Amino acid sequence: MHAQHPLSLPAQQPSSLSWLRYRWQRLLHTPTTLLGWLLIGLCGYFIVVPVVALLLDAVQVQFGDERRAAAETGAWTQYYLLRTLASPVADSLFWQPLWHTLRVASAVILIALSLGSLLAWLITRTGLPARRWFATALIVPYMLPAWTFAMAWTTLFRNRSIGGQQGWCEALGWQPPDWLAYGELPIILILSLNYIPFVILLLGNALRTFDGQLEESARLLGARPWCIAVRILLPLMLPALMSAAVLIFAKVLGEFGVSYLLGLPVNYSVLSTSLFRSIELRQSGTAAVVACAIMLFGVLSLLLDATLLREARKFVTVSGKGGQLRPHPLGRWQWPAFGLVSLLFMVSVVLPLLVLTLSTLMRIPGHFTLDNFTLDFWIGEHLGTVAESRGVLLSPNLWRAAWNTLWIVGSAALAAGLLGLLVGYVVVRTPLRPLALLLRQITFFPYLVPGIAFAAAYLTLFAEPHGPLPALYGSVILLILALIADEMPYASRAGIAAMMQLGREPEEAAQMAGAGWWRRLLCIVIPLQKGALVTGVLLPFISGINGLSLFVMLAVPSSDVLTTYALRLIDYNYLQAANAVVLLVCLLAFTGTLLTQRLTGTNLAQGIGN
Repeated sequence: MHAQHPLSLPAQQPSSLSWLRYRWQRLLHTPTTLLGWLLIGLCGYFIVVPVVALLLDAVQVQFGDERRAAAETGAWTQYYLLRTLASPVADSLFWQPLWHTLRVASAVILIALSLGSLLAWLITRTGLPARRWFATALIVPYMLPAWTFAMAWTTLFRNRSIGGQQGWCEALGWQPPDWLAYGELPIILILSLNYIPFVILLLGNALRTFDGQLEESARLLGARPWCIAVRILLPLMLPALMSAAVLIFAKVLGEFGVSYLLGLPVNYSVLSTSLFRSIELRQSGTAAVVACAIMLFGVLSLLLDATLLREARKFVTVSGKGGQLRPHPLGRWQWPAFGLVSLLFMVSVVLPLLVLTLSTLMRIPGHFTLDNFTLDFWIGEHLGTVAESRGVLLSPNLWRAAWNTLWIVGSAALAAGLLGLLVGYVVVRTPLRPLALLLRQITFFPYLVPGIAFAAAYLTLFAEPHGPLPALYGSVILLILALIADEMPYASRAGIAAMMQLGREPEEAAQMAGAGWWRRLLCIVIPLQKGALVTGVLLPFISGINGLSLFVMLAVPSSDVLTTYALRLIDYNYLQAANAVVLLVCLLAFTGTLLTQRLTGTNLAQGIGN
């Protein structure tokens, strides 16, 4: 081997350094990359830092607990972990709520998967009468807040064992027992009805993309329908079913409204209500431990779902098409199946909304006489009630809450939509791929954290001055910031999906014409992606209107929105007015969903992912 001349090394070194310097300067001077670092800093501060602060609260002594923890404020401690997990009160603080949560989640998954799978198959693969209409009608509960149905349930079955107004059943002469009026059974039934459409959407999309030629081949070979379902459909649909089960479990973890309305009257606690109770009692360290447990379960659930999704890609049909999806004739089961689907539609959509509507028109609940019907709870004057002396439509509190809902949620949704589009632009356009990957993960992080735990994280961090921000508790700014951060997964995914469909040619042509980066962004990218921007705004807006966890934790009377205003009316036992407000929330959510579909040209009934 010949020795290399010593003068050759210095000749190559400047070339390598120049190349690295050129690459570094290019990255620094590329607006996309600089914007990406700015977005990472912004999202990191408002998404990651609150969660980290919550984690620290679980292992650091909080103000006021110095004597009990035998340490100074801010010192490391195991006091809260031991109190929550291994003390005499641990059973009521954590283990019993955890057991209740697991029981509710298991039952909801079983019911929702069983009925949802059957309905998805009937709608997508059979000759069910009016199946196209049912494909849209059965997903209406997915568009409405889950606690809407809890309100309808209490209107029907509540009893006066805890005081307050009587329910319809009691007014008709039958007093429902506590196990039917409140607690585990109604929570399971209501959450099941709310998540059945979720299974229909997930499984229906999988069934539509399934190659129908496999079924036809099996049928030609003499296989019976049950054999086709068990030996062909079920194995190929199993990943979608498992994914639906995991996602339902993650959603039940953070569900607050239904458990609050139906569980607390009989002291039936789940993890979300136990967290809420700890915060109400100003036990921030204990609340941090419960919130961390909820987050841990949520992260594990969604990581499991990601694993199942990767496994599902191994189970694909050869053609990649649905084939000829010839509807299966139901024969003598056609009308029983139609009756079953119609019954579920009546129970999950028509009956709850009808009960809520009629309840707002009755002076005395459950009395179906003509003289008992009135519009006083909508437009009446001098009602003599404690909470409101006028009907809700004449109440300034309602319009203040409605205005707060529109401008708080609207501002947060608009900001989230714009940030989501910028995130999509950076992820798709930046030449620095680690930057794109990091930004994708940070903006998706709030999806791993149930809403009640995310609200607790914001309450922990911003209740006191932190960094450049003053104490924000009780301010509208805190609500807007929390909503923006909580909705970033939806907004960022909408922006990324849109930017992946936009080529570089329009920007390159404008750049050659001398247009700067900001001009290209404002005059080309945003106008071309206005549909994606509308989606990125409307989806967070609808989710924000339906949301309860963030508002119930962070809102104060001066920043009441429609959801918290309805809860305050419930606390005053003014159920007619509360149901009226709930109907207005449903109207806003349903109208927003239809508007989103109309503007984006999509159809939710065609399944999630379309």
